[in-house]
Amino acid sequence: MVVHHGDDTAGIVLLKINTLNDGCSVYQPTSNLDGNREWLRVTGPVLVPEADADAFIQRQLSFDRDLWVIEVEDRENRHFLDEPIVDI
Repeated sequence: MVVHHGDDTAGIVLLKINTLNDGCSVYQPTSNLDGNREWLRVTGPVLVPEADADAFIQRQLSFDRDLWVIEVEDRENRHFLDEPIVDI
């Protein structure tokens, strides 16, 4: 679902995966040194409580209201992204 509708022509997308029981992950698009798209798991390699994921998203929205936020509820923690995932 679209949690926050950003600018129609600009703004990055944050993807929140909510497992509904075990926690959440938040992904942000980035590019590697070769210019290829990757997704940065900004909440780290392990699931975090939903409150922590939401706090991260709110901090980002306080800087950039053009930001899109998409939430996927999936008990298997699938993100459905084709590009590589990197962790901070």
